[in-house]
Amino acid sequence: MPTLTEWAYPLAESLLAEPLPRRWKHCLGVAERARTIALILDQDADLLEAAAVLHDIGYAPDLAKTGFHPLDGARYLRDVAGADERVISLVAHHSCAWMEAEARGMREELDGEFPREHERLNDALCYCDMNTTPDGTPTNPVDRINEIAGRYGPDSLIGTFIRRAEPEILACTSRVLERVAAAKRQPM
Repeated sequence: MPTLTEWAYPLAESLLAEPLPRRWKHCLGVAERARTIALILDQDADLLEAAAVLHDIGYAPDLAKTGFHPLDGARYLRDVAGADERVISLVAHHSCAWMEAEARGMREELDGEFPREHERLNDALCYCDMNTTPDGTPTNPVDRINEIAGRYGPDSLIGTFIRRAEPEILACTSRVLERVAAAKRQPM
């Protein structure tokens, strides 16, 4: 039986690589960030990496139904791909999606269909996403937030959402970095 990552990479590639090559590079970069923090995830490292490579599949033209990519991606993973429930939940709620869902009037829909994963995993996926540029290279969350707000415009729904989410994104990053530092201090 394939691991979650062995299953997730070809699926994400089939949905993103051709129609959205830059988004595919971003997802590969987010998965790479997930590997860098595997030491704090124990048995959930494979789960996080699978969710990381799949987190933006809702942008794929064939999947974009509502225009809210976390929901579209999670629904596809649940209804079509038969994905692991924990992967689905991480995709549905990645990077403070609940705040964007609220701004779109879709919060009840998101929360009603998909339970949230443990905070440490949601933090970890947010950290990975917000520390990766659209081209898949490492960055920091402040620059990433500025890039998103600049790309969509400060007064757009996404620009407003990302600024509202900024304190939580920075808190997620801080919690992950604290966990990584603590894990590195542990004797072998």
